[in-house]
Amino acid sequence: MKNNTAWWLRITVAFFAVIVLMEVYIDSGDQPAFLAYPTLMFGFMALILLLLIAIAFIVQAIENVLYNTLDEEAKERYLATKEEKWEWTWGKKMYNKMLGSKPMEAEGEIILDHNYDGIRELDNKLPPWWVYLFYASIVFAIIYLVRFHVFNDYNQTLEYEQEVAAAQLEIEEYKKTAKGLVDANTVELLTDASDISAGKGIFEGNCVACHMADGGGGIGPNLTDQNWILGGGIKNVFHTISEGGRDGKGMIAWKQNLKPAEIAQVASYVLNFQGTTPANPKAAEGDIWVDPNTPAQETPVEAEATPVVIDSAAVTMN
Repeated sequence: MKNNTAWWLRITVAFFAVIVLMEVYIDSGDQPAFLAYPTLMFGFMALILLLLIAIAFIVQAIENVLYNTLDEEAKERYLATKEEKWEWTWGKKMYNKMLGSKPMEAEGEIILDHNYDGIRELDNKLPPWWVYLFYASIVFAIIYLVRFHVFNDYNQTLEYEQEVAAAQLEIEEYKKTAKGLVDANTVELLTDASDISAGKGIFEGNCVACHMADGGGGIGPNLTDQNWILGGGIKNVFHTISEGGRDGKGMIAWKQNLKPAEIAQVASYVLNFQGTTPANPKAAEGDIWVDPNTPAQETPVEAEATPVVIDSAAVTMN
């Protein structure tokens, strides 16, 4: 049969429509459905594709059968109908209007007398779309002039500073949830079991040789007492692990071997040794560290004793 329709186009549109509907109705969390359930999705979509192809061939076969049952006159009318193409009449009119060009048959009306070696010049008008854009640029220039040079609205420097400030706020918000960007100033004590477990694994793999598995200390200091050589607390411990201990005799800097998130995990695990009793504790080193952010306890003021007044006249002498 002649003039087959674009069945492959209909299949493609229907196939992607099914994919969109599945993404809308399948709850796959933050991931796309085809990533969350790849086997199910690809298997189901392969089945849908086969069904669409089968339906397209069935429809085409039915159309051929019906076409062959028509007489010659009906066949001609049917083919003429199939030859008709849909046109967006309004869009075509607007395109021709905005283009503003004249057909070749009407060029004789706008031809000029200029003749250069057989080359003639046409007196074409500017395309309407170009004219409208030119007028729009004039209006824009007037508004811009009044806003920024008459009423002195924000300038480029102020706009830049505002965008930098907004970006800085976004960066700070991102750092709060991005463990990989943590540093000694932004680190917080981790309490999740997964973080503590990860910190324990890092400690046992890298630190037990100097601090012992129970934190009692060996080559390195005791981690269970309240004394710290370079300061306690999560920020100081993070900084010590990251940058290393005292020059020449302290711990090496682990920032080349561990990621910031891993340093935060092992630092949080180290602080869990506080108050525990190791098997062979090493003698305390350094000074007792007091968290400066801990509110100081106020010493209660003793109530002044109320003087007892004795009335001499009420005392009976025996």
